[in-house]
Amino acid sequence: MATLFAMPKLGMNQEDGLLTRWIVAEGAEVTAGQPILEIETDKAIVDLEAPASGILARIVHREGETIPINGVLAVILDPGEAMPDEVPDTIA
Repeated sequence: MATLFAMPKLGMNQEDGLLTRWIVAEGAEVTAGQPILEIETDKAIVDLEAPASGILARIVHREGETIPINGVLAVILDPGEAMPDEVPDTIA
């Protein structure tokens, strides 16, 4: 099943984060817990880790974009799994 990787809330007053760098390229294999991108908040730069193992099948946002909390950053799929027809902008 596709895993939608969303922008987490890293601080009490945080509303968004700046995507500063993808560490892993689209199409690469990832392991749960592996750092895959960097987010800058008003207080720090933080490595975000893959929430699941699989293929980083789609990067939704690019470096330099500001992403709201719960905004979908990427889609991780199991090997051989098809991309969902629709990828939402945010998840609840």
